[in-house]
Amino acid sequence: MGHSQAAKTETHAKIVKMAAKKLRERGIDGIGVAELMDGAGLTVGGFYKHFESREALVAEALHSIESVWKDEIESARKDGVSDAKLYRELIERYLSEQHRDHPGKGCLFAALSADVARSAKPVREAATERFERGLSLLGGLYGDDKEARAHAIFAFSAMVGAVSLSRMVNDEELSKELLSTVAEMLKKKPLAP
Repeated sequence: MGHSQAAKTETHAKIVKMAAKKLRERGIDGIGVAELMDGAGLTVGGFYKHFESREALVAEALHSIESVWKDEIESARKDGVSDAKLYRELIERYLSEQHRDHPGKGCLFAALSADVARSAKPVREAATERFERGLSLLGGLYGDDKEARAHAIFAFSAMVGAVSLSRMVNDEELSKELLSTVAEMLKKKPLAP
């Protein structure tokens, strides 16, 4: 790879990373190509040297958002942490004020579900793939059968909904109550693994 190709690859990755953060902070319609390209030190005209379309950028940005669950689960299992304890810890971190207050570093689903639902097919495909991976990771804490998947769907949906609603309301106490109530309900038997 020549120097110019290496620089182009580096710039491309920078744009995608910046877009992934900004998308979660502001939503799909909350960022513009001009702003992203300016942040990368490029002109708007250079955008199409990197991406076929704005939707292609959004889809790639969604694909690039790393799941912290994968690393956490692998690390905890290596350390001998039980799946039940790991599940409770994941719930607590996801349904935390820290996650609520920093959408740019958080879950793409809690930040973008409504936006993605109104997006073009490539964006929805990227989000669906990421959602399936998340379900698989969470479901693996319950087991590997149809019931485990059902529990994962329920837990994931409750967590995304709680964080989304906790960000929406303008009452701090209600926001905290949403997070803590859903966390406590999800950690109860028979919901918890």
